[in-house]
Amino acid sequence: MNKSRMIIIEGPQGTGKTTLANYLRENIASSNLYRLSGQKEKTIAGKKKSEEMYRYLLQYIKQMETIPMDLIFDRTFFSEEVYARLGYKEYSFTDVYEKLLDLLESCHYEIYLIFLYLENTELYQKRLARDSHHNYQSFSIDSSLAQQNAYLNLAQELESRSFHVLKVPMDDFPTSYQLLKKTFQIK
Repeated sequence: MNKSRMIIIEGPQGTGKTTLANYLRENIASSNLYRLSGQKEKTIAGKKKSEEMYRYLLQYIKQMETIPMDLIFDRTFFSEEVYARLGYKEYSFTDVYEKLLDLLESCHYEIYLIFLYLENTELYQKRLARDSHHNYQSFSIDSSLAQQNAYLNLAQELESRSFHVLKVPMDDFPTSYQLLKKTFQIK
């Protein structure tokens, strides 16, 4: 039996995570889309909540392993690690992150980690202007660029693991879709 795929989409505000997640859900048969937003609490109590939430999520994912269904995630615990690394949290998440990575790697899925970014940083200005409804974190071109660098560094760190790590520029959606059509054999 072929393994189902787990596709996790990560990246800073304005790169097109929602657009890409919707595209994959609409074009991959037998798939479920999950949108995770993390939690606002930035204190050590927030770290504990995040740890529990992602451990339960990975338990759920393991229970789904026998069902022939691809799972698509719009963010997971990688965002928590990036936000903590950038100092948006009052704690380090790395100890929990490393344990969650091991749990994720033990899942019986073909795991794709997609990290989105923009090559033309001026696009952030346009995209962030339309994304004014987010109030969890103050977004600006500078914070988006810092996040982009942190996500791309994370992607590079993960290339030594058993995941398929893709860094996808989202400046031009049709070009990005072509790359993903090839990767996921979408017609």
